[in-house]
Amino acid sequence: MKLVILDRDGVINHDSKQFIKSPAEWRPIPGSIDAIAKLSQAGYRVIIATNQSGIGRGLFDMDTLNAIHEKMHRTVQQAGGRIDAIFYCPHAIEADCQCRKPRTGMFERIARCFNVDLVGTPSVGDSLRDLQAAAAVGARPLLVLTGKGTQTQAEDCLPEGTQVFPDLATAAEEILRS
Repeated sequence: MKLVILDRDGVINHDSKQFIKSPAEWRPIPGSIDAIAKLSQAGYRVIIATNQSGIGRGLFDMDTLNAIHEKMHRTVQQAGGRIDAIFYCPHAIEADCQCRKPRTGMFERIARCFNVDLVGTPSVGDSLRDLQAAAAVGARPLLVLTGKGTQTQAEDCLPEGTQVFPDLATAAEEILRS
């Protein structure tokens, strides 16, 4: 089974320091929706793994998160693609949970749900915590320079073997070539 794991905010859609709190605030990054469509059309199962601490902070509720994700699903479907699953951590950082990236709980759950070993699985993120979680389970970390990506690259402490791409569209091209 071919699997790809994507972070949401800053990879698929524009991020906000004030959080994405409504479907109206969810705006795709140019090229990201077509990239997801190409990956799914090539037989990849597209999985989203996203920290959503806005829930734990009381900034939005589950109905709102579901509405945001429904908009994302519809947008991808209209482009001819599919998102197979969305895994999220609803906890604020203070909760010290195991699912919030850079911890590996979400990735371990993905592996169990899809009955796969994540070693070598492409995992695209824009923050260090995305890359650290991927590397910790043996997945292949790919950094995109959208969202927080440029700042993350400047920190100069990327996990070994991290590949860097301007955006999800170019990362997807590389995934499809490999």
